Amino acid sequence: MAMPEEYTISQTPITAHSFSADRQEVCVSLNSNEAQILRKQGTEWKTVETLAEHDKVITSIDWAPNSNRIVTASQDRNAYVWSQTPDPLTGQLVWKPTLVLLRINRAATYVRWSPNEDNAIAICSFDPESDWWVSRQLKKPIRSTVLAIDWHPNNVLLASGSADMKARVFSAYIKDVDKKPQASVWGEKLPFNTLCGEYSSSSGGWVHSVGFSPSGDVLAFASHDSSITIVYPGGPAIFTVKQSTLPYASLCWTSEDMLVAAGHDCQPMLFQGTGAGWKAVGSLDDTSAPKSAGTGRASPAGRLNSAAFATFRNAD
Repeated sequence: MAMPEEYTISQTPITAHSFSADRQEVCVSLNSNEAQILRKQGTEWKTVETLAEHDKVITSIDWAPNSNRIVTASQDRNAYVWSQTPDPLTGQLVWKPTLVLLRINRAATYVRWSPNEDNAIAICSFDPESDWWVSRQLKKPIRSTVLAIDWHPNNVLLASGSADMKARVFSAYIKDVDKKPQASVWGEKLPFNTLCGEYSSSSGGWVHSVGFSPSGDVLAFASHDSSITIVYPGGPAIFTVKQSTLPYASLCWTSEDMLVAAGHDCQPMLFQGTGAGWKAVGSLDDTSAPKSAGTGRASPAGRLNSAAFATFRNAD
């Protein structure tokens, strides 16, 4: 496995970013109302286009890997879907924005495409006649800012994590828009806004990240109490792994029985388990390894030869 490389693209905080499907381009917002598309050229990442439509700081970006559309959300309470279309004068491909009618009165904090790339939260679907995206909102029983979301593989269920210390699973099924989902461990009849589950860690805390396992049958979330909670609704069983570290801000599944979480301790941690229990395996970092030579400076806390990473690398 190739060693990680580190590049400095700005001295300004990055508030949001998302990579293209081929990882040759990345869309970033440098704590402003604009998003820059950077392309790797040799040993540098250079700006090739700027997306300018918002009038306040962009808070979230997601680049759809199949449709190649970019969605941006902002503190201006708006979202835009950007698509590449030929310029009528030059014929070159340019990014054209399409407004999303969110109907919210606070900042938009998080946006993600559904697996089929035809929905986003607030649950939006495209209206070709009006040439905009129309939203339906999931409100109750959410009582505070939504900090994270994740789509279920079936393109209908949606997990959210909020500052009210709850992780929830909702149905986002829209009749006449979505294909009727099959029954799952989360329920059978799933009309829009059905609450399929509501969870919290034992000692509470803002929920910073949520994620479905590859099958969609297990949910994990990271809370501000420095814990990772794994939910098996079909069991039912709930496991909370508490750590003596700073809180985790992000997590992702690597397989049905393994996930990686990272946060304010500046190192990724590997967790492993099954329906019988979960545990922390250890950090993927090995700070004792030397830096690699080359144009891309390797991260000093990113050596992937620790015992924890060996477990991750050798997993089926």
